[in-house]
Amino acid sequence: MEDRTQQEQASPETEARIRESFDRQGLMRHLGAQITRIAPGRVHIALPSRPEVTQQHGYFHAGATSAIADSAGGYAAFTLFPENTEVLTVEYKINLLAPAVGDHIEAVGTVLKSGRTLTVCRLEVFGVQGGRRKLVANGQQTLIRVNRPEP
Repeated sequence: MEDRTQQEQASPETEARIRESFDRQGLMRHLGAQITRIAPGRVHIALPSRPEVTQQHGYFHAGATSAIADSAGGYAAFTLFPENTEVLTVEYKINLLAPAVGDHIEAVGTVLKSGRTLTVCRLEVFGVQGGRRKLVANGQQTLIRVNRPEP
């Protein structure tokens, strides 16, 4: 899956569906997070550094780091789901490997296994400073595909 996702872009329809859903997320808007890349089974989300997303030592807060990781994985899974479906997180685990510092952090969600109902994703978060990336968190996530409710 990874080789394919690094080379391909999502279809315009899939990209529009992902961006429209992401734009409805109040937390991502509140944090200032933005989707920077959408490919089949892979999504990148960036969060710029600012005082509102840091903890008492000036590092990115673990909650902000975890939130963008969760969303990146969710949207990575969503890129492979059919129309008229939605995605929900069932569970995720994140390991904080180093203090998250930089101009911004970037979460990368990558589908490891996409099933009919459950999908498993790898979560990675990088601190980015001057173009240099350092892995600051990694994890795994399970998501469920649900049918969109009828209007």
